Amino acid sequence: MVPTGAYGTWPSPIDAALAASHDGRPDNVGVVGDEVWWTAPRPAESGRRTLVRRRADGTQESVLPAPWNVRSRVIEYGGQPWAGTERPGTGPLIVFCHFPDQRLYAYEPDGSGEPVPLTPVSATGGGLRWVDPVILPDRGEVWCVLEEFTGEGPTDLRRVIAAVPLDGSAAEDRAAVRELTDDRHRFVTGPRLSPDGRRAAWIAWDHPRMPWDGTVVMTGEVAPDGPFTGVRPVVGATDESVCQIEWAPDGSLLFVSDLGGHWWELQRTRPDATATGVVPSSNLCPGRAEEFGGALWKIGQRWFLPLENGTVAAIHGKGSTALGILDPETGELVDAAGPWTEWASTLAVHGNRVIGVAASPRSGYEVVELDTCTGRARVIGAAHQDPVDPAYYPEPQIRTFTGPDDREVHAHVYPPHNPDRIAPDDELPPYVVWAHGGPTGHAPLVLDLEIAYFTSRGIGVAEVNYGGSTGYGREYRERLREQWGVVDVEDCAAVARALAAEGTADPARLAIRGGSAGGWTTAASLTSTDVYACGTILYPILDLTAWGTGETHDFESQYLESLVGPIAEVPARYQERSPASHVDRITTPFLLLQGLDDPICPPAQSERFLARTAGRGIAHAYLAFEGEGHGFRRADTMVRALEAELSLYAQTFGISRDDVTPLEMRK
Repeated sequence: MVPTGAYGTWPSPIDAALAASHDGRPDNVGVVGDEVWWTAPRPAESGRRTLVRRRADGTQESVLPAPWNVRSRVIEYGGQPWAGTERPGTGPLIVFCHFPDQRLYAYEPDGSGEPVPLTPVSATGGGLRWVDPVILPDRGEVWCVLEEFTGEGPTDLRRVIAAVPLDGSAAEDRAAVRELTDDRHRFVTGPRLSPDGRRAAWIAWDHPRMPWDGTVVMTGEVAPDGPFTGVRPVVGATDESVCQIEWAPDGSLLFVSDLGGHWWELQRTRPDATATGVVPSSNLCPGRAEEFGGALWKIGQRWFLPLENGTVAAIHGKGSTALGILDPETGELVDAAGPWTEWASTLAVHGNRVIGVAASPRSGYEVVELDTCTGRARVIGAAHQDPVDPAYYPEPQIRTFTGPDDREVHAHVYPPHNPDRIAPDDELPPYVVWAHGGPTGHAPLVLDLEIAYFTSRGIGVAEVNYGGSTGYGREYRERLREQWGVVDVEDCAAVARALAAEGTADPARLAIRGGSAGGWTTAASLTSTDVYACGTILYPILDLTAWGTGETHDFESQYLESLVGPIAEVPARYQERSPASHVDRITTPFLLLQGLDDPICPPAQSERFLARTAGRGIAHAYLAFEGEGHGFRRADTMVRALEAELSLYAQTFGISRDDVTPLEMRK
């Protein structure tokens, strides 16, 4: 007989160290010759990312040992940090960005040497940063995005597309870097070359728009030595978001756009080099109310790629995603079979093969290969292996709740679950509402051992894709326009109240947690609602006025213009919505977690909040972590944070546990 145990007291084999060891996912897949390569997390190695090589015979190896860290800091969120090419007789040549100094390095993994720097170091501000490289062996160059700081401030910078010599001549000489575009646009993606090599295309946008608000596709003629010529816009507008472009084998330009104002859809256009102005385009898969793209948080994300036979591999879906093969002539879309419910925005193709990264509620992210001839999909890397009996995994429920004004609110509900315990009949479980980051982001439907850490102990989790989230169309995404701190807070509260009203959750034991923008929603919820008994706030935004006037990085420095409103026009709104302005309204305990090297939500935000909280009699704890930036990557940090969070809930909900160190709370 299964013993009875109160919710929150259940023993679990999923400890914090196990959850931390499985944090992160493979990303940035690519093909070099007949080999598949990708980046992979190493939480136990100070959170670095390595490059993994899968040879044609199926053997795998990590090719860059510590301390090499393959990760870019362009727009702080980075993007595609490496590229590779196969050179006859000598093997692969890899070009990658090393996180500590942000230089580009060239590396021959089959040789005996170490990586060789290709770009110089700059002492000005954040220096020189690179992302989304494309190797052109015939030219002896790698083309990529250059982010160059021109001063000491976080917004003192410019971005261009640049050509870096592969011979190392620019390693000590910035003048040897050839600029292919001017800096007329604040933001650019890496170049995509037409099949004949004569034209390049890229995406650009400017403040105050974010890339999910409006972007423009630029094209230019490739010159023998100088910058692109005949540069002009061909697609896009201030209210049209183009999130990816690729040239098809026939010379047409494929792109994903929400031109219709509803969904990111796959389009095709044929830009004529002699024409001027925006050119007409056609929808390749009309009539499907779902997304074929997403928010461009990282430079070089890929939701689709054309194949040699003219078909297109495309990630698509509403809420969850699938990988399909689209025939652009007929509009027929055939999905790959398999258990996966979420495909990351990274793809590579090689002949008739498509490589991606996918996960499901029962498996973590894996590298998956689809053979488009046979329709067979198989795992070829980072294969999921159950670290514990999968009976301890939660069983998610896909729910749609009703928020204010009868609006739909999407959520994934994970009830408490443990095969070794049942709860008393007269007890309802505690629940924690999880608010995702972004806020223009999305909580995917995948196995997350951090969620299982709580559900296997008898604490339920509800991940809310509040209004403003991606995955449900532009109208849903636009609900947050000038309503940040209102709609997100209301939607999370609506889910929490509904779970309590239907008898799923204990109304007296509800909590909320979130990181970054989710940390904002958590803090705003604690200062404006009475729904929650406590909250966990991770690396948050807490003071809108300071954050919007120079306290964050360039990419998001004007994000609040759309989320809250123009600060010059509504300064009082910034003050009124900021949790830092209303610490006197907090009546419940909270835990605040902060990385001390965070350039996006800097420690100053948390420190001011704590200073205003001191002496008010509200129990709270603050844990700050050296060496951590925006989002925790180190295993020891994640262990400490998870155990502290569990301790907060145990103390607040009256749960007795002897397997975590009690969190010291201050007032």
